[in-house]
Amino acid sequence: MTTIPPRPAQLDSPVLPKIFKYVGRAQVWIYRRTGGRIGGKWRIGAGFRKPVPTLLLEHRGRKTATVYTVPLLYISDGPDTVVVASQGGLPKHPQWYRNLVAHPDTHIQIGPRRFAVHAVTADPEQRARLWPRLVAAYADFDTYQAWTEREIPVVILTPAAAPPSR
Repeated sequence: MTTIPPRPAQLDSPVLPKIFKYVGRAQVWIYRRTGGRIGGKWRIGAGFRKPVPTLLLEHRGRKTATVYTVPLLYISDGPDTVVVASQGGLPKHPQWYRNLVAHPDTHIQIGPRRFAVHAVTADPEQRARLWPRLVAAYADFDTYQAWTEREIPVVILTPAAAPPSR
């Protein structure tokens, strides 16, 4: 049985979201300029010994319609890509998740490839199937779930159908 570490008090610091914002922007900038060669693997926490692939997710603000981009860990599930709205176990869903619920048609970038996807929150059966695979990829997801009362959403990103050729 794995022991869950206590939730760090620093997670509630008002400074933390600002740090995440600027570190995320830097990672997006580097990822885009290197086609994911730098910034394409997460090497923090459980990812230190077992790096996890990272993608860039675009999301449109549900109130502003501004397009934002965030780096996220992911796994592949057949043709689909799966991400987790963990936000380090904070009590609220991340902004990008709430934006995706409002605007599920978006783009992701994996390495140098950018493509259109449709986002759907996994239903309970899908989540039960995918969660063990996500934890196998990044063990800290279980810790984050233990630190929050909300069920952390699992998001399935399905490639958008290509338009018919003429």
